[in-house]
Parts: sequence; C-alpha cells; structure tokens
Amino acid sequence: MYKIFFKRIIDFIASFILFVFLIVPFIIIAILIKLDSKGNVFYRQVRIGQNCKEFKIYKFRTMVLNADQIGGYSTSKNDSRITKIGQFLRKTSLDELPQVINVILGDMSLLGPRPDVPAQKINYTGKEWIKRHIVKPGISGLAQCRNRHNITNSARKKYDLFYNRKVNLILDIKIIFWTLKVLKKGSY
Repeated sequence: MYKIFFKRIIDFIASFILFVFLIVPFIIIAILIKLDSKGNVFYRQVRIGQNCKEFKIYKFRTMVLNADQIGGYSTSKNDSRITKIGQFLRKTSLDELPQVINVILGDMSLLGPRPDVPAQKINYTGKEWIKRHIVKPGISGLAQCRNRHNITNSARKKYDLFYNRKVNLILDIKIIFWTLKVLKKGSY
C-alpha cells in the first residue's frame, strides 16, 4: 500500500511545498549560471524511469555548452567541462533541485534508485534491467548515501535492486537521514 499509494501522495505534497520554497533560490541560481557561462539554465537529459519508460530529467546546468559532445555522460572530480558555478552547485548538490519538477510530474520520486541513462543498460542482465526499473527513480537513494561517488557499478546495482525489493516507509526515513548526512559533508 505504501509503495503504490502513499509514497506518491507524500512525493507530490512534499515536492510541491519544496518547489514553492525554492522559487527564490532557483532565480538566484539561474542568474549565477547565466553570468558564469553561455547556454541554458537547465540541463535536460533522457533517463530511464519506472517500467523502463524514458523521460527527461531536469537539473541546473553545471557544465559548458555541448559538454555531452566533448565527453561522456559520466564526470570526474576535476572534469574540465564543469563551470565555476557548476563546481559549487555539484559540491552542494544544488544542481539536483530542479528534479522536484520531475517528482511533481510523476516521473520520479523523492527517494529511489537514481535514474539511469540509456547507455547504462550494458551494466545489467535483461532481468536485472527490468527489476531495476520497477519503482520510480529518486532524487536520492540508497546507493547515493553509501559511498556516493566512489561506488562501483556492481555495488550500485546491489543497492538499487535491494531498495526495489524492500521499499517501505522505515527504509525511506533512514535514507532521508543518510542523505542529510551526505549533504552535510558535500560532494566531491
């Protein structure tokens, strides 16, 4: 019941409230991005959602224009494509805030496995890929709270598949606290 009904209600209400409170920070961040580099304020990328359905994820743009053509979908700590304001946004995870829009739209949840890009399908067997996408992807998830940027594909897969099997209110509450702890430390 929680997984199917209450989780969506919590997601919608919480993300709508977050969105209202984030309007002013969104405007400030948008101005900083425009002052720092050319290009759009938002970055949209195709990701894989629940039931393997593709959707466009929203993030604040943290990289130079056409970064995808310069490099791949993955970044490293000292990636030269990351802008000055982008470094700050990534360190603080503020670049992820526009994903509340994805939650409101129903493409994502506040908590769940991070959404894959289509190219990540090669890391899974056919059955694993389907199991991996039986729940909505989240802004934060179990794998992000456990060794966020140094996690192997194998470990990430284990955390994501575990979450998909065990999703419940208690686990989600734990992930919220673990996420706050990770955010306090910062990224990269």
